[in-house]
Amino acid sequence: MTSLTLSTSSAATLRADAVVVGVAKGAKGPVVAPGAEAVDKAFGGKLATVLETLGATGADGEVTKLPSATGLKAPVVLAVGLGDAPAKGDGYDAEALRRAAGAAARALSGSKKGAFALPVADAGDAAAVAEGALLGAYSYKAGQNNGDAKNAKNGNKKNGAPLAEVALLGAKPRDKEFKAAAERAIALAAEVNRARDLINTPSNLLNPALFAAAVLEAAKEHGLKTEVLDEKALKKGGYGGIMGVGQGSQAPPRLVRVAYSHPKAEKTLALVGKGITYDSGGISLKPAGHNETMKCDMSGAAAVFATVVAAAKLGLRVNVTGWLALAENMPSGSATRPGDVLTMYSGKTVEVLNTDAEGRLVLADALTRACEEKPDAIVDVATLTGAMVFALGHRTFGIMANDEAFRTSLHEIAGEVGEQSWPMPLPGDLRKSIDSPVADLANMGERMGGGLVAGIFLKEFVEDGAVWAHLDIAGPAFNESGPFGYTPKGGTGSAVRTLVRLAERTADGDLG
Repeated sequence: MTSLTLSTSSAATLRADAVVVGVAKGAKGPVVAPGAEAVDKAFGGKLATVLETLGATGADGEVTKLPSATGLKAPVVLAVGLGDAPAKGDGYDAEALRRAAGAAARALSGSKKGAFALPVADAGDAAAVAEGALLGAYSYKAGQNNGDAKNAKNGNKKNGAPLAEVALLGAKPRDKEFKAAAERAIALAAEVNRARDLINTPSNLLNPALFAAAVLEAAKEHGLKTEVLDEKALKKGGYGGIMGVGQGSQAPPRLVRVAYSHPKAEKTLALVGKGITYDSGGISLKPAGHNETMKCDMSGAAAVFATVVAAAKLGLRVNVTGWLALAENMPSGSATRPGDVLTMYSGKTVEVLNTDAEGRLVLADALTRACEEKPDAIVDVATLTGAMVFALGHRTFGIMANDEAFRTSLHEIAGEVGEQSWPMPLPGDLRKSIDSPVADLANMGERMGGGLVAGIFLKEFVEDGAVWAHLDIAGPAFNESGPFGYTPKGGTGSAVRTLVRLAERTADGDLG
């Protein structure tokens, strides 16, 4: 992973492959942002004019490279857009700094060192720049996370090496707040990137058993407690949802419990992740053109796993338990058929009307199991419905909950960390649509509002009185278009930063 150093050096004197400066959109043209004073001086105070001549406007994420002026040690100046300049006396928005730093880090792919001279007025700004740069520098190579050295060595050569080092200028290496901000950014970025790596790993290299093995390896390193239920234990335990989804595959399912605990913790969070390592749709086979990215259907489990490790790295004063419901949804002679009835771990029966609505089945078992431990709050995370993508697009996840205050809190937290979300309802009138004449309920209901119907189904498996929220990350979990800001193409690690911030707030006594 890209390294991070805090530096008090001048942007003019630090040796690096490039010095990164910010440029914003002003009323009369581009404006050089604070932090770049030494660079602007080297250009005779005309850096904004030079950038405007080159077509720079300061628009969000815009990158302009130019040769350095005399007096600068770095041979290249990279100007990155910050969007609209703030009002006089105001600072730059944290998300603008994250995105700018991420765009700059991506532009410096293959370089050894980048000197980031972006606006850093305080430790909060330093955290945003550091986080954005470390996330933007991400690069995935096939095989790097499955222990297959040959595949790792011969990985996807189209992905260039990431920027090796980020030198954050304007920071204070000896200041406790700046040091803490840097340490958090390093830990957080590493875990978001862990989730990205898992999501990007091809399904033949990451089936349920291999995913479980990856959890066990990380748990050993970070002192986490684990429990892995294999297909025999799942069948014996009555986990009809997970077994029903996974029984059609030669790669059997797993339910993984991974837990971080703090000796002084007063609260416990339970996080439940959908972990469909490949989703063909089962007997209700997906149409052509919808299968190619289905390795990403375990993004919820990846986010949960990464969050538990992040909590351990940060030493948060909260207990965080992750439940990873892992299965591969495949068609075969042993696969669940449309019309079959499954007996879930809760004892409820479910008529399977569509085997491609499998995520809610594995989550239902895991939610019931999580409730047995009486956590203070439960959050499930899943690439659950295409309907949520239709509703909110590719960059925003939906939040449903049985507690309005908790839903509002999660929405605020997501905005705070730079993840786009939107609160969604659980309309009571849609519940009737999942009634079944042969079971307690069906796994499908009304087509319109399908994302809400899925949330209503999950709510049926949450214990009365438990505080619960559901994040449908189907849109932002996997980026099929080009990279932007600090977001790469492919797996994004969506929801990790929101969940980590939730854990931090809970540790501080503010559960929402």
